[in-house]
Amino acid sequence: MKAVVLAAGEGSRMRPLTYSRPKVMLPLVNKPILEHLLLEVKEAGISEFVFVVGYHDEQVRNYFGDGSRWGVSVEYCTQRRRMGTADAIRQVEGLATGNFLVINGDTIVSQNEIGELAKGEDITLSVVELGDAGNARNLGLLEVAEGRVVRIHEKVASLPSSLANAGLYLFTPAIFDAISRTPKSLRGEYEITDSLQLLIDEGQRIAGRKIDYWLDFSYPWDLLAANELLMGLLEPENQGEVEENVVIKGAVAIGKGTVVRSGSYIVGPVIIGCDCDIGPNCYLRPNSAIGDGCRIGGAVELKGAVIMKNSRIPHHSYVGDSIIGEGCNLGAGTKIANLRFDDAEVWVAGVPTGRRKLGAMIGDGVETGINASIDVGTMIGDKACIGPGAVASGVIAPGSKVF
Repeated sequence: MKAVVLAAGEGSRMRPLTYSRPKVMLPLVNKPILEHLLLEVKEAGISEFVFVVGYHDEQVRNYFGDGSRWGVSVEYCTQRRRMGTADAIRQVEGLATGNFLVINGDTIVSQNEIGELAKGEDITLSVVELGDAGNARNLGLLEVAEGRVVRIHEKVASLPSSLANAGLYLFTPAIFDAISRTPKSLRGEYEITDSLQLLIDEGQRIAGRKIDYWLDFSYPWDLLAANELLMGLLEPENQGEVEENVVIKGAVAIGKGTVVRSGSYIVGPVIIGCDCDIGPNCYLRPNSAIGDGCRIGGAVELKGAVIMKNSRIPHHSYVGDSIIGEGCNLGAGTKIANLRFDDAEVWVAGVPTGRRKLGAMIGDGVETGINASIDVGTMIGDKACIGPGAVASGVIAPGSKVF
């Protein structure tokens, strides 16, 4: 059996983090979302993959290659114009013979759920029950009766169900005929849910199978919650150099070529990539993930932060509950606020985040001057510049200058 992974999209709601990379390549515990998914599928006993790629496909191809690094085989299929999920699956006709799995590459599902699904014979949709129906507004909702899907609702205003499409499918070759007869949706795309509804209307049995473990990412701050969850599984290891007078508590993983300098205080779970320069005298608090080639310097405090590779936070700065893109440089004394004065939920661009503590979501190549201040829930696009002593808030477009 092959696993077809849909990895062609940008993920526009994940901006500014996806200006420079596809959504599936966003890091969790220093691995792309797509790598976490691949490992779960592999552990379920499936070793043949087809990645449907498109937006910044070179990043996926360069990172995963032929899959041999993970002991699997990976083929690629390019969706040149992103015309919907049914169009993406249409690309693999001829590559996937017999029954096959289709998985949204921007989700993480457990090996047990994948393995059980693969045993089926009928076309099957995986279904997740959402505790808060409000979370379902960006998802396809399903009506299920006696284990069969009877109606699919795609991103509707009213919520007829709290059962959501988890983006994990078992398909038979019959799906390709249904796709060939699927019209464009109102959004101008070919939707796999429309193909499935066509089969349902024709009387074909489409099974609905509930799953319990499912990580989905709609907005940048969703990465923080998932990162915290996965950090709970971190195994401690040290492949770098730790100088004297460093305090390490809990699970801390340190990569090759990394130096942790004297006076640093690290409370796990914390992961530090390869070739990093940490300290002296910095404070790394739980659930911080630091990518390869980063510099975290004196009197810097990180808390629940995701720092992508080759970024620098050298002096006297605070970064909490934030995501910092690749190749950023925060000037001395940069402070990112992560808690409102009234202690209320943080909203970003009119969207409720469900979080009381949330700092900034910062794209690649952003620079700040000394003593820059960044307000709660601020979004900063690639290569923006926040000047010395400036206060940044709201949504800041790529390449902007704030002084």
